[in-house]
Order: sequence, then C-alpha cells, then structure tokens
Amino acid sequence: MVYQPPAGARDLLPLDVAQKRWIEERLQQVFHRWGYHRIITSTLERMDTLMAGGAIPRSAVLQLQNAEDEELGLRPELTASIARTAVTRMAGVTYPQRLYYNTNVFQRMPDYRRNQPQEFYQAGVELLGGGGLAADAEVLLLVADCLQALSLDRWHLILGEAGITRSLLEAFPANIRNQVRNAIAHLDRITIDNLPLTEELRSRAITILDLRGNSADVLEKVSSLGLDTPQQEAVNNLKSLIELLENQENFPLILDLSLIQTFDYYTGISFEVVSDTEAGARVLGRGGRYDQLLGLYHPQGENIPGIGFTFFIEDLYQSISSSQQLPQNTPASNWLVVAESNSAYTAAFAYAQKLRNSTQLVRVEMDLGRRDAEAIRQYARDRHIAQIAWVKADGSTNIESVT
Repeated sequence: MVYQPPAGARDLLPLDVAQKRWIEERLQQVFHRWGYHRIITSTLERMDTLMAGGAIPRSAVLQLQNAEDEELGLRPELTASIARTAVTRMAGVTYPQRLYYNTNVFQRMPDYRRNQPQEFYQAGVELLGGGGLAADAEVLLLVADCLQALSLDRWHLILGEAGITRSLLEAFPANIRNQVRNAIAHLDRITIDNLPLTEELRSRAITILDLRGNSADVLEKVSSLGLDTPQQEAVNNLKSLIELLENQENFPLILDLSLIQTFDYYTGISFEVVSDTEAGARVLGRGGRYDQLLGLYHPQGENIPGIGFTFFIEDLYQSISSSQQLPQNTPASNWLVVAESNSAYTAAFAYAQKLRNSTQLVRVEMDLGRRDAEAIRQYARDRHIAQIAWVKADGSTNIESVT
C-alpha cells in the first residue's frame, strides 16, 4: 500500500517551506513597522463562531464533532476567530488594536473536486476599534506597502463598498433579491435578463452590474440611482477615501460597486488585490470593513468597528516565482563537524556547540560517522557546506574549506 495524504491535503518539503517563509517574513516585517502584533487563535472553533451569524456558509466549513456531540469546525478564515477572541479574551484593552496573523485555514470549495486543495496558508491583519477614513486608508496603504516589500509592481486594487451595494439591492423583491445578488456577484447578465423583474428593476440590476471602472465615472453612475441621504453620505465617504488614495504614488485603483464577497460580513469598503501577469489575473488577497461582526460575540452585543485583509500565500508565490526572488535552494549549513574517532565525540559536540553559540545564525551539522574522509568531503560539497572541522579526542581541530 502506498500512503498518501488525504484528498485536498499536501505536504511542504524543505524548499517549499523556505520559499513560503521568504514571503511570510517580508510581510511580517511590514506588519511590525506599522505597529501590528501577532495573534494566534485556535484552529478548531465552534460552528456558531465560524459561521459568523450566517455570513459564512456552513458548506464552506470542514466540520468535526467531539465526544459531547458539539458541532466543531476547522477555521475557513481568521476574521471571525479574531473577532471572537477580541471580545472574550481582550476585555478592557485600549483601542485601536492592531493584530496580524500568519497561519493555515481550511475551506471546502463550493465546486469541490477530488484532490482540490482544502488547506491554505494566509497572512493578514485586523485593525479593531478604528472607524472612518483614516482606518480605511491605513489598511489599504498597508496592502500597497506589503506588495512593495515583495517587489510586486504589476497589481491593482478593486475597491467596492458593501454597504452601498447592499442598500441598492433592497429595491428588489425579497423573494428574488438573493438571485439578483448572486447574478451581480458573478457578472451574470443572462440570469438578470431572465429573472421576473419589471423593466425598471431590470435596468437597475444592469446598472449595478456595470458599476465598475474609473472611479469618477462609477461615482457619477451610482449618484444617478436616486440615492437617499444615508446612501449619499456613504458615497461621499467613499469619494473622500478614493481622493486620498489617488494622491498616493503607485496605487492602481479600480472602483467596483458590483463587488460582492463570498463571506458576507462586510459593512463598508471591501476589496480584492489582483495581480496583472502574462498568465492572467490572479486574486492575491481580499478584505474589508466589518463593523457589526464583533457585536455577534460580545457579551453585551456591543459593536466594535473593524477592518482587515488577508493575503493568499500560494497565490503570492505563483506571482513571485517567475522573478527568481524566491530561494532556489534550502539554506546550506556553514559547518560540518567531524569526530575523527569514537573517543573524539565529546570534544566534537562541544566544538559544534561553541560554533552555534555565535551571536549570528550559524548552521552546524555533526557528521554521524561510518564514512571515510573522501565521502565526508563529497557530502559537504553536495550540500554546499562551507567548512569542515576535523576534531580530535584532545580537542585539537583542523579546519578545511570546502571547494
């Protein structure tokens, strides 16, 4: 029998890990520079936590059950878990809280096929307790800073506004509103043409579907839909954010008020980061504002504003891999320490530890014996080890540089 990981799972070998860490470490450096602190939440959560009041469909969660028949699941994303942690474990903290994560998530795709991945790696941030223009701008500019740290310059940000889009959909009858929403989310003009709508509502649906492109044109189109006061205020806030972003260097922006995310807890801006590569567009990450999510978990139902984003590590890897930035080999050891006899092992281990105690990272391997000198040298050459230390029982050492 050949043992393989289960369908949808995979193993990461040392070079895979080195390349993954290269991306994660650069993101982490940016998160630190912006004042964010790492948080680690449970991989396993109660289903009611993971579903976020129905915003995350049950079908997206890989479900488990414990001995008490309690419904549990593996987290499909981090925002709900962090929201739960913030209001149950961080009571009394001063806001805003700037948190970041770097972890794995598990998602069952709606079009699941055998061997389709179900485990993914993500890195992102959550800015809790910050509302308004400044918080929105901080998160979007942080996205751009992360991409610059990865030397990704062929990308654009698709910006939507979930509150505006949701309010525009309220004009449709409740019994078919979700069908209109799904058609708009998938840019499905054919479905809109075939839904039982009046011509006025059909025209409205098509207008919403086409609310993407140049920001000035989109804002003009949406203002023609007869907005009420709250809707117009939201449009004005969005306009102010866009003006701020367009005054920044190298911030490619597309406004898309037809943008509807899979996880439906966003209340304000929502966005996707898309790479522009010769192989086609690839979504590198997404995020948005969720001002009512924390209230679902708060003991008193208190709403705390929040906004965040996540990067998809695998998609970042695919976008970077052709540039040769990623490590092409696993890190080589600096030293190979060899005991010249069985009685020399005490001295050899002591010498290896002395090398490892350097203030800089020094990778030191011990030779495990049973090889002649030439085989040891060949091993060092094959592994690109820079130096061999031949140690005698009395502690005397001969250093050999490997060519």
